[in-house]
Amino acid sequence: MALNSTWCCRCVGEIKYMIKYSKTKSGNQRYICKLCKKTRVENYNYQAYRPDTNKNIVQLTKEGLGIRSTARVLKISTTTLLKRLVSIARNINHPIISKGRTYEVDEMCTYIRNKRNYIWLVYALEKSSKSIVAFNVGRRTNKTLSRVLDTLKLSEAKMIFTDKLKNYRYLIEEKLHSVKRFGTNHIERKNLTLRTHLKRLNRRTICFSKSLIVLISILKIYFWI
Repeated sequence: MALNSTWCCRCVGEIKYMIKYSKTKSGNQRYICKLCKKTRVENYNYQAYRPDTNKNIVQLTKEGLGIRSTARVLKISTTTLLKRLVSIARNINHPIISKGRTYEVDEMCTYIRNKRNYIWLVYALEKSSKSIVAFNVGRRTNKTLSRVLDTLKLSEAKMIFTDKLKNYRYLIEEKLHSVKRFGTNHIERKNLTLRTHLKRLNRRTICFSKSLIVLISILKIYFWI
């Protein structure tokens, strides 16, 4: 078996010797890494197996492309794309939250499958850095709001700005809660950016999410990568 010096797609950052390892049904040469024992094909016919596919999926998702548009650009099936989105999102870690910061919390309405099935995106924005530190998707109930607010309480929030939704008065301590004018300017502007950038969140659109899992996965990629 002949030696061939090439990149191993699993051994990050180092060049390993790859040895020939039979051929695929389509006649493409396969190689195996002698160290990690993983195989690769010299020339992939199916685009989903290319090593940069996940990176391209993340980039196009953050640019606001929909499922069919992304699949068409990358020349992969929509089913494969949906599985990759969920897989990528599953490996995203929750961001580290600093203590003693000021936050803005707001909720945004969208829907799943049809316009009668309303769903709410509740998220918290750190006032100085404008970064999203926590979010939750569900019905507009105390349980949905609490998932986000509990994260802020654990981070010992200095102040939490919200709108005049009455639920917040029962979930946030009075000394930490503020509903003053212009207190939620940044997160309201973020709402507009989200609705403009992600078509599935637009108010009047024929684009919509068919699955709650896919919606959460896309939000995790958009917010935290």
